[in-house]
Amino acid sequence: MKKKVSFAALFVCVLAVCALVLAGCGGSSSDSTATDSASTDATATDQETTAAATGDYKLVEDGKLTCISNLYFPPFESMDDKSGEPVGYDIDMSKALAEHMGLEVNWLPSQAFDSLVPTIKTGGTADIAIAGMTITDARQKEVDMSDPYIDSNQSLVTKVGSKETMESLDDASKKVAVQAGTTGEEWVLENLTNATAVPLDDIISAMTGVQTGSYDALVTDLPVASYQIKNSFADLQIVESIPTGEQYGIAISKDNPALTAAINEALAEMRTDGTMDEIQVKWFGSKL
Repeated sequence: MKKKVSFAALFVCVLAVCALVLAGCGGSSSDSTATDSASTDATATDQETTAAATGDYKLVEDGKLTCISNLYFPPFESMDDKSGEPVGYDIDMSKALAEHMGLEVNWLPSQAFDSLVPTIKTGGTADIAIAGMTITDARQKEVDMSDPYIDSNQSLVTKVGSKETMESLDDASKKVAVQAGTTGEEWVLENLTNATAVPLDDIISAMTGVQTGSYDALVTDLPVASYQIKNSFADLQIVESIPTGEQYGIAISKDNPALTAAINEALAEMRTDGTMDEIQVKWFGSKL
């Protein structure tokens, strides 16, 4: 009888031990699965954080922000007579953008303004076009445009002593100079429908043409006209400021949305830390 009781007790103990072992194994498997899952999630988060920190965007040349513009649109961009290097508001903006993004800036040779958007759209040549370029619906269909970085209007410019007005210029005998591919050209075509719009490659040629009498007037961005008349064309005058509510933006390929995001982030930082104000004071004498 004792043997039977002992055997039964032994059998119960064995079963209890097996149950504990199985329970332990089951708990270990569950904990291992949870740990593996947590490790996978942590790795994914780390990868996302790294991508965000390094800037998950494409550049034409590693470590450099490659820029294009028409370099004959002072004070936004022009060529320094002595150094042969580009200078201007947009040049300083590009340098500051690159610094805020941890990059160097690289400027390509000047090209026609109306070729800038197609060049960025095609890709492979430059990362951005920064060229006193107004944000428009038409341009946004072709490329991404950054957040605005400066406001602008148009202006009507004539020679000092000229009696031309907006009304007198709307005549078939009148020639109005514009820079090709600009919103100034669009404005003339829409509002001075009887005049002859004369598209030119750069604004200096347009102002010189008005100065010499080749053209009756010029329509161009107000900040540009003001700067040029103050510094180089004292015999020209702004007859009228044309309120268009334009804003300049930077053109970026639609295939590179991460670069657009990085540019906008840098612009926001430049507004906050005073960089943008410093550049405006340098080129316009005050904050705009």
